[in-house]
Amino acid sequence: MPRIHFQLQLAELKDKLLAMAALSQQAVQASVDAWLQRDQGLCEYVRENETAINSAEREVDDMAYELLSREQPMAIDLRFILAVIKINGDLERIGDMAVGIAVRTLGLLDHNPIDLPVDIAGMGDFTGRMIRTAVQALLDGDALVAESVRDMDDEMDRMNRVAISDLTALIQEKPETADQALAAILISRSLERIADHATNIATDVIFWVRGADLRHQLSLAVD
Repeated sequence: MPRIHFQLQLAELKDKLLAMAALSQQAVQASVDAWLQRDQGLCEYVRENETAINSAEREVDDMAYELLSREQPMAIDLRFILAVIKINGDLERIGDMAVGIAVRTLGLLDHNPIDLPVDIAGMGDFTGRMIRTAVQALLDGDALVAESVRDMDDEMDRMNRVAISDLTALIQEKPETADQALAAILISRSLERIADHATNIATDVIFWVRGADLRHQLSLAVD
């Protein structure tokens, strides 16, 4: 009976983490939409949503550490709880990155939007797909799906490099575009870092399922 109770608690912990993942995904989507639409209401939503994300992070951490101290789990259950703690931190940082995008958008609401040589919508969609795939890998305990997220990160890095190169060239050619182009560079960089955190999540799923710690083999986001 105690073992069954412990497994139920692990399932509850996973549910709490998945709920937090949903909040983080919503924040990213809303922040990208806010930039594309120059929507102050969406910016405010992202900032307010941060409170819910931070609260969810504390709740997940508290439950995870309580299970560690009370149950002293072994093997795969221990790896799962450790992975949850690390994934929880990455999800919180994804929320922080989304807030950064919203804040930069707020700073440009008084500017008339101009055409910029960057596909923020496409980058946002790609990043969102990485997060969803990483979360699906967590839900299913599927290391192969998690590996696909790690493969996707190279494409996101390429998209960010192209964006920075093209936007920097625009600033040099048309200095009057500097404010909006620089904001777009920083947003592109934020999306690339969000993708790094999605990759971290996938890596932690692999650690949970296979017992393989791959973090030191990768250059991933740490803040």
